[in-house]
Amino acid sequence: MSKRPLEDLSARLSWADIDAAFVRSFIAAARDEDMGGAGLVASRRPPAPIDVTTNLMPRGAISGATLNARRDIVVCGMELVPVILEVYGGCVKFEALAADGDRVAKGAPLGRLHGEVGTILRAERVMLNFLQKLSGISTLTARYVAALEGSPTRLLDTRKTTPGWRVLEKYAVARGGGWNHRMGLFDRVMLKDNHLAAAGATGGSALTDAVRTAIARHPGMMVEVEVDRIAQIPPVLEAGAHIVLLDNFTVPELAEAASLIGDKARTEASGGITIETLPAIGKTGVDFASTGAITHGSVWVDIGLDWDGPQM
Repeated sequence: MSKRPLEDLSARLSWADIDAAFVRSFIAAARDEDMGGAGLVASRRPPAPIDVTTNLMPRGAISGATLNARRDIVVCGMELVPVILEVYGGCVKFEALAADGDRVAKGAPLGRLHGEVGTILRAERVMLNFLQKLSGISTLTARYVAALEGSPTRLLDTRKTTPGWRVLEKYAVARGGGWNHRMGLFDRVMLKDNHLAAAGATGGSALTDAVRTAIARHPGMMVEVEVDRIAQIPPVLEAGAHIVLLDNFTVPELAEAASLIGDKARTEASGGITIETLPAIGKTGVDFASTGAITHGSVWVDIGLDWDGPQM
């Protein structure tokens, strides 16, 4: 079997790929957590959602504010801002000054808000939470991608995402220049070590038969198989797997495996990958390097909302 095109095996989520109703409900849940105590027992929640501090502000006051980067970042989350403001009741206009995926310097304005003071104040924390978290992922992803510069190896994310946040976190990876692995358990057959162990198919003809069965049962789907030693590769290739995942291989072992596999399948390096090892991995000839660190190891970046003051 010849290699499948890279585009068949990796993609980049765009904003158009994300369900608008899901985004609205996700934001509404964040609002209800903040103003209504969602998640707490009834006795700990207010009778009705409220922001007791903002309710002290003059009603009907109009003001402006600017979202500013406090450090160099790759921006992500700007598409969410208008939706957040709408969920919080509207009455605020938003002008984006940067787009998701833009690299901006410390101090750069990301967007301008103008409208009802109460709406801006109530939405501020949730808005910044989304922007800081997602921009943190896209910023870190860009650093990992830079470590592979000059190499044909593509950086992939994993399913190690915050529960409920997967679509947005994978979108942030894409905006940082990375590529998205499978979205979940539904869109790729991936025979990992525990699947093979449970089936008693960790090597030899049993491994070949397990892979062939997967291909036969899902003829239109990519089939990826995890191996943890060179000896497992020939049975996997014999079965016709589309991708061989090389788990916790050393750099020399990756080069050996890539040479052995050649044009018979695509290759993915995974396990123990760091930003320091990526340049060497990119020279081994593997097609992909996947890491969960770009999502679970990312740190929120500092983005601030700077206030213009009320206009009565």
